[in-house]
Amino acid sequence: MPVLRALAALALTVSLAGCTVTPPTAPDANDPAYAVGPLPRWPLIGNALTPGLDGFTVTVNPPPDTAGVHAWLDGEPLGQLEASEDALELDVSLADVSVGEHELLLALPGDDLAFHAHRFVRSHPLYVFVSVDWDQADTSDGELAWQDSLHAGHPELRITQFVGPYSFTDPAMEDRRQLLIDWLKANEAAYGDETGLHIHPRCVWVDTTSVPCRTEPSYVDDDGDDTGYTVLSTAYTEEEFTALVAHADGLFVDHGFAKPTSYRAGGWIADVTTLRALAANGYVADTSANNWRRLEEWEGQANNVLWEWNQEHWSSIDERSQPYRPSVADVLVPGTPDVGLLEVPDNGILADYVETEEMVEMLAANWDGGGLAAPTAYSIGFHNRTVSGPNTAIRTRMEGALDHIDQFLAADDAGPIVYATLSEAPLVWP
Repeated sequence: MPVLRALAALALTVSLAGCTVTPPTAPDANDPAYAVGPLPRWPLIGNALTPGLDGFTVTVNPPPDTAGVHAWLDGEPLGQLEASEDALELDVSLADVSVGEHELLLALPGDDLAFHAHRFVRSHPLYVFVSVDWDQADTSDGELAWQDSLHAGHPELRITQFVGPYSFTDPAMEDRRQLLIDWLKANEAAYGDETGLHIHPRCVWVDTTSVPCRTEPSYVDDDGDDTGYTVLSTAYTEEEFTALVAHADGLFVDHGFAKPTSYRAGGWIADVTTLRALAANGYVADTSANNWRRLEEWEGQANNVLWEWNQEHWSSIDERSQPYRPSVADVLVPGTPDVGLLEVPDNGILADYVETEEMVEMLAANWDGGGLAAPTAYSIGFHNRTVSGPNTAIRTRMEGALDHIDQFLAADDAGPIVYATLSEAPLVWP
């Protein structure tokens, strides 16, 4: 039974006078003569991040001289509502109610037809992670204003800003740096956004460390990249990358931020040495694993290294991939010992590469509209360069995806969706 027998046995200790053994049938429409208080539609099963709903109270204001009201859940009697001031009430426990759709019926004693039916879905949360990759040191005023409009139009939205350390070291940022810092901090305070770390190993930053800047191999040009921007992060040894991450952390702290604890690699290029370097610096989550099949725009582009690298190193990752703790032997599979942090696959990839319809389709691959048997993650995002020229289409894609997502928010009791930031993920997948 969807509701365990223990619940039914407990309910039977409540007065059942006049209650038939056979449950009533659901009405075609609820009887407006009985004012039934608000009842939950999506009572979530909670965890260390998201409080759950383990029960609710049924409140009925019946017509005068009503002899009593009985409640049934999935065909099992819950008992008779008790008088409380001007209403009748019954507390319903959800502690043993399973994942899935359930039906609560309210009926008069002895009636074969209920006067009120309420259906609800018991589910674990579906976490949506929205992120921005700061490939460039600067983010234009227009881009900042657009992101502000996203928050205004989607009040529950929380964004993880993966900021590059070069924003703090590029001399060209002298007149812009404080504005961006203030904007990021304001969004942390106002919306619960997170500021994480994103590394393209640009020489304008690496040259400020003790690590020599590499200019090859590049995922764009076989002759290398003198700026370091398109150089693979894996060109650096584990010791070097550990030092680079530590230096980046220091820049964030020096500019008034908390030390970052979430990361995405530039080009999604991260291996076991990258993850160990992050863990050694206190990072709790990485989201470099990615749904590379949706990056088909990169196939055959430049020297094809970006496409080939992700295809090879994240071969098993797709839109259904869920958070896991990578083994030190293979970053694609969970195992013990693990690398020391949680991998949260970028399973919805970035709006730079997928249309709104694709993002909706990938969300549906993770959630069929019913109750979720376990917490589920869905990751989408974009780059910090989406405001002008051909990139304006990316704004439309993101707005469309968020409009769709907002129809199913747990905050509105409309579904299981909860917006979260990347560093919160280990609370759900410890």
